Amino acid sequence: MKKRLLWILGLISGTLGAITAILGYLFSSSIMYMKNKDADFILQREKEAKRFDEVWFEHVNKEEMWVDSPNGYSIKAIHFQPLQTNNTIIICHGVTENKINSVKYARLFERLGFNSVVYDHRRHGDSGGKTTSYGHYEKYDLQAVMKTLKQKLGGEGIIGVQGESMGAATTLLYAGTLEDEADFYISDCAFSDFSEQLYYLMMKQTPLRNSIAIKLAGIFLRMRDGYSLKSISPKEAVTKIEKPVLFIHSLPDDFILPEMTIEMYSLKPGPKKLKLFDVGPHAQSFNMNPEAYELLVADFLKEFVFKDKDKKIALN
Repeated sequence: MKKRLLWILGLISGTLGAITAILGYLFSSSIMYMKNKDADFILQREKEAKRFDEVWFEHVNKEEMWVDSPNGYSIKAIHFQPLQTNNTIIICHGVTENKINSVKYARLFERLGFNSVVYDHRRHGDSGGKTTSYGHYEKYDLQAVMKTLKQKLGGEGIIGVQGESMGAATTLLYAGTLEDEADFYISDCAFSDFSEQLYYLMMKQTPLRNSIAIKLAGIFLRMRDGYSLKSISPKEAVTKIEKPVLFIHSLPDDFILPEMTIEMYSLKPGPKKLKLFDVGPHAQSFNMNPEAYELLVADFLKEFVFKDKDKKIALN
């Protein structure tokens, strides 16, 4: 009887262990391999919305670049140089998007006196990399792009970084945990903590109502992809950023809540600015408020970046 009971308990324990392993593997896979949008779909969407000008793209002075990632693959970038200036903005797209989605921001910054670099994150567009890590490995890629650009410019000019969604989280993680070497940063609808973001989405989109699944995913992500969820915490990174940061979010955003940006703004020391747009779902602040968005960025640059007369340039 005793042996039979032990056998049953062992069977139950083994079954539960197997189910746990399967769930952890599936959950971590859904995070690591989130389905990206089709490149043709992105291009057509941007064309139809008149955010991608084919004539400009074909004729603008530009250079395609391949940047070696410290993570062991190549990053595809385009350096747009429509202006005779070294002032340059690096633009980081969101998860499932690609560098074409960043071209609209390149045009905005061209009007404000900047050339630009757009690039594909790992496992997006034309870049290498097997998984998406929501800023953990991506911040090292941004660092590589920054170093390549600075070498190309010879250390001259004002350099900024603008990121949208995951690209914004990557921007803040880069500045707060690796090197605060840009002259300014713009964070558009970043999450403040990846674990908290996963928990919010799980509560919103699934019947699960506790954090065990998140902890389980974290264990499997560490085993399979070599990082912990704790390492993806922009709200901790912002406490170490000294350069000016413009925080942007749309109040109707129900994918990444605006409260996350408000929290990061409150935690960031030194020069900073916050704008919450009344219109626009997730990552749509610029698309829904283009004129106000451009004016906001211009005012931020005037107030925090071009205060030094030696760096000041004419803004349109």
